[in-house]
This record gives sequence, C-alpha cells and structure tokens, in this order.
Amino acid sequence: MSNTMAPLGRAALRDSNEATAAGGDKEPFLIALGERVRALRARRGLTRKALALATDVSERHLANLEYGVGNASILVLHQVTQALQCSFAELLGDATTQSPEWLLLRDLLENRDEATLRRVRIAVGELLGARAGAREDAHGRSSRIALIGLRGAGKSTLGRMLAEDLDFPFVELSREIEKLAGFSTAEILGLYGQNAYRRYERRALEEAIGTYPEAVIATAGGMVSDLMSFNLLLQRCTTVWLRAAPEDHMGRVMAQGDMRPMAASAEAMEDLKSILASRSAFYSKAELQVDTSAQPLLETFQILRVEVRGAICLPI
Repeated sequence: MSNTMAPLGRAALRDSNEATAAGGDKEPFLIALGERVRALRARRGLTRKALALATDVSERHLANLEYGVGNASILVLHQVTQALQCSFAELLGDATTQSPEWLLLRDLLENRDEATLRRVRIAVGELLGARAGAREDAHGRSSRIALIGLRGAGKSTLGRMLAEDLDFPFVELSREIEKLAGFSTAEILGLYGQNAYRRYERRALEEAIGTYPEAVIATAGGMVSDLMSFNLLLQRCTTVWLRAAPEDHMGRVMAQGDMRPMAASAEAMEDLKSILASRSAFYSKAELQVDTSAQPLLETFQILRVEVRGAICLPI
C-alpha cells in the first residue's frame, strides 16, 4: 500500500503547488470542497474569523480551503476513495457506514429527488414511532405552531400576536434556553460555544413540547444546524417559515441593536445573505411559508392567522 500511496501523494502535492503558483486551474474537487465548507460555516452562522478562533486555524488557511487552493492531503484521500470505490464517510468511519443495513439504505436513497427523500423521512419517522403522541387529531395536525426563520423575520412580534389570537401560550425558545442555562445567550456562546448552546436549545425544545399540547413557539434561526432538534420540530409541531428579504432581516436586526453573528465582519450584508442562502433549503421544509417583506405587519399577521388556523382546522 505504501508503494501506491507515495506517488499519489507526490503527484497531488506537485499538482496542488503548481496550481497555487500559477493562480489558476484549481482542482474541481477542491473547489467543491471549499463551497461545502463555506455553506456549512454559513448555516452555522459563523464568519471566517469566528471559525478561525473556534478551530485555532488561521483565517488565511481557511480562506485557502474555501477557495480551493492547496490541500494536497485531501487530494490524496480523494484519490484513495476513487480507487476503493467508497465515500469519504466510509473511509473516515461515519456512523452510516458501520453496518451492511446502513450501506444498503444509503445506496437505496442515493440520487433520489427531494420530494422522494421527504416522503421517506416522514415514513421512517412514523415507522420508528417518532411521531407517537406528536399530533393531536386524526389527520396528523399539531396545535403546536413553531415559527422558524432567520433573525429579523418577525418570529417574536408575529408569534406574540398569533398566540394571543389563538389563546395559546407563547414560548420564545431563546428565553427558555437562558432560563435553563442561567446565562444570557451571549454569555452561553461566549463562555461555552455553539455546541453547548445547541444542547440547551434541544432541552428547551423537548421541555416545551412535553409541557404544551398547544403553543406558539418562536425558535432561534440557527436551529436548522442541529438536525436532531430540527427533526423533532418537524415531527412534533406545525411549522411556519417566516421569510423576508435580506435587507429587511438586516434592518430589523439593526433596529434591535443585535448584530450577532455579523458584529466582527466588514461585509455584514454578504454574511447575512450567505447564512440565509445556506439555511433556506432547511427552512423550506416547513409546512407553511409566509413572506413578511411583501406587505405591512398587520396584513402579514392576517395572512399568517388564516394559514395557521386553516392548517390546524380552527375557524377563521
């Protein structure tokens, strides 16, 4: 094996160095890898500077990674996966490669369209009992209304209005997280980081679902980066994506005096657009969507009210 690996490594390193020196003809694989890294970073709401601090990797090295420059070792691994006809996940020991059943499932699902994958996800949830007790009526509708979307979409404002109209409790998940942790959101993130925040978030969501058969829940924009929490939300709540134009998101966030996670960035709007773009595919899994940029607040609320009452079979 060492005789095979050595020339591969030398070739990858030489090709990578030549591409870097020439400033052109970057490896398509490295370009795609960089795009995925950027998308994952944006979905988690991190600037490159924040990721550098979290990983103790220089911003320059992260920039090279995201723009597909260098990374000869990654090219070596890529060549190995090509030769072995396996995925990176299998090479690295991902949980979904640890048994024949997992591998057979992956093969069945590979290259399926989004609509088919959605049907499979819902069917698997029902098969495993994930939805047991989740829905309160015979038609599979939940009277827990979860509002999702990026900060500045109107989740808190519209959520309170909707809760009052429905006579449901209003649960702002960020406040519940702070109660559980005994710290403010900024302190949780500053002291313990995003992973700890997501753990508190999952506990707060589980408690809200266990406590309230009927409620309006305003979630944090980054919940989609924790797939376990997001799956739970989709299974146990009627979900509504409150959409808005990037300019409206930014304006509303600035009016609140809160620029997380863009505070340290000179390109705040570009960061916000990247975050929104990377999360939209997840937000779009919601059962309902309401554009909060298309009309004034009261008109938006009336649209939301009609959509939600129709979804849970309440008179309009």
